[in-house]
Amino acid sequence: MSDDSPCEEFSRLRLLVGEDGVALLRQARVLLAGVGGVGSWAAEALVRGGVGHLTMIDYDLIRPSNINRQLHALHSTVGQEKALTMAARLRDIAPDADLRVRSERLDAATAAQCVADGPWDVVIDAIDERPPKLALLAACLHVGIPVISSMGAANKLLAGDIRVADIADSYGCPLAKVIRKQLKKLGIDHGIRVVFSPEGPVRLENGEFIGSDREEVGERRPLGTISFMPALFGLRCAAEAIETILRPLPLSRRGES
Repeated sequence: MSDDSPCEEFSRLRLLVGEDGVALLRQARVLLAGVGGVGSWAAEALVRGGVGHLTMIDYDLIRPSNINRQLHALHSTVGQEKALTMAARLRDIAPDADLRVRSERLDAATAAQCVADGPWDVVIDAIDERPPKLALLAACLHVGIPVISSMGAANKLLAGDIRVADIADSYGCPLAKVIRKQLKKLGIDHGIRVVFSPEGPVRLENGEFIGSDREEVGERRPLGTISFMPALFGLRCAAEAIETILRPLPLSRRGES
């Protein structure tokens, strides 16, 4: 994002955080891994929030089943690459932003390499698959990069139950439990901010989950998801990232001495 751009579209942001805050956001470099239900909303909130450099990683294509919850998913975009479609939308919001796309499927090795390819001010993990998720989190901690990780948003309905905490203090989320256990095997028991919900998985009145066939060979069976839960998870991830970027700013609030 050009520092000499008038950025009238960010005038309300300037009124909130001042020129120094806008400068911090323009200079910030954020890595976003996963541009699906959580990541698409995080990406847009980051760019609308003034972040000047964003790299998005995702290999997947938009499917009809994504339309109920993913920001870039429309009938007109089905079949397109998620990250490229999201980048095109974001360039229409902030033409001066430095938006980069890596169309690749992360594994343990490439996730660590993406962290090494920085420098990054903040990393947001919105990955579904566990091996690259663990590798990304471990790599961030190894080099001291702040990372915000999304836990499971599926099979949940209670927006008010969403929490943000260190992973050591997360509870009630099956995915967070698995990630905590795997991280402990790597010698990591804290230091990762997570967005999670302790809400138990939603069931039908008869106590059964609604089943569904796998969308692709080798994939897990899909879980039920409502429109707003992944969006709220993504927005909380973006909020944590922006708060981290603005931390050096000497802000005060009414009523504070």
